[in-house]
Amino acid sequence: MVKRIAILGSTGSIGTQTLEVVESHPEQFQVVALTAGNSISLLKKQIDKYHPKIVSVKTKELAETLQRDLVGKVKVVYGEEGLVEAAVYSDANFVVTAVVGSIGLKPTIQAIEAGKQIGLANKETLVTAGHIVMDLARKRNLPILPIDSEHSAIFQSLNGEKLEQVRRIILTASGGSFRNKTREQLKDVTVEDALKHPNWSMGAKITIDSATMMNKGLEVIEAHWLFDMPFEKIDVMIHPESIIHSMVEYKDSAVIAQLGTPDMKVPIQYALSYPNRVELNSEPVDLTKIGSLHFSNPDFDRFPSLKIAYQCGKKGGTMPTILNAANEVVVAAFLQGRVPFIEIESLIQHVLDHHDAIQQPSLEEILEADVWARREMMNQLKSKGW
Repeated sequence: MVKRIAILGSTGSIGTQTLEVVESHPEQFQVVALTAGNSISLLKKQIDKYHPKIVSVKTKELAETLQRDLVGKVKVVYGEEGLVEAAVYSDANFVVTAVVGSIGLKPTIQAIEAGKQIGLANKETLVTAGHIVMDLARKRNLPILPIDSEHSAIFQSLNGEKLEQVRRIILTASGGSFRNKTREQLKDVTVEDALKHPNWSMGAKITIDSATMMNKGLEVIEAHWLFDMPFEKIDVMIHPESIIHSMVEYKDSAVIAQLGTPDMKVPIQYALSYPNRVELNSEPVDLTKIGSLHFSNPDFDRFPSLKIAYQCGKKGGTMPTILNAANEVVVAAFLQGRVPFIEIESLIQHVLDHHDAIQQPSLEEILEADVWARREMMNQLKSKGW
């Protein structure tokens, strides 16, 4: 059966690589819906090449401009409602959520309610509302197929095994752009420095999160929900080569890992083709050329974001929502050159310290907490002249 795919965030890093996978297997995958923010030029090229039936953009003005250019070719919608409309589009049976940030939450929930399979590349969806999303997916009997390389590796390493036999799962981390720098050396790093990830090609926000290791912290929370695993059984290991993408250790001390070159098309295609595997033109791992792999435990003083994320995950309720929203705002400010890199964690901690967590929050309470955290962070930046 052909999978008819809606890609939320088609002009981003994951979105464009998903389209490359689709193009490689036209007999198996078909694009029916695309969404973009402001990247209209690239979206037009994608429309001409992949012929979606519906597209969504950020604003009404962009939608009107695009519709004039594409009269009769495709339905154009916009805003949050447009994102949801693309996610629940009737012809789609598989939705890749590749937007960055908590904006992915509502369309993912709506897509699950509409019976769509989900390929999840938007970790913020589970960070902010994991209990709601996973409960809904279980009720609809729909798998959430992870696209993050680490969670895909865990998913593959768990295949055919029983969760109760797992001793722990181990998420590997490259250590990001500044893995060899001390806290003192981070005081003068620039945006350009932070965006130079040594292994992966990713979007700007995720690359900065990798540099602070907030990305890994969010992945810990995501893994908690995806695999129904307590935080005490989720470990992080620094692995600079990014060859082992993650591991599962079982009660008998056997460890199963998934290895591969740092190529996001591998986990993307696995999610799209699951439970089958299909050919992919990706460089295979040659361990004889690599020679050796290295591992170390993370230093929580060096990477306070990781420690903060564990703490928020264990506290639960709205704390992960606050963590994610505050982080999104301060990372955007850093990318604009307004905030020193070394201040990111302390600014996030300040917002967390001023929040009273709500346990088992409703979707409305989660959205309210998200708004509060963003406002609190912006006020804090303003008070510091940033």
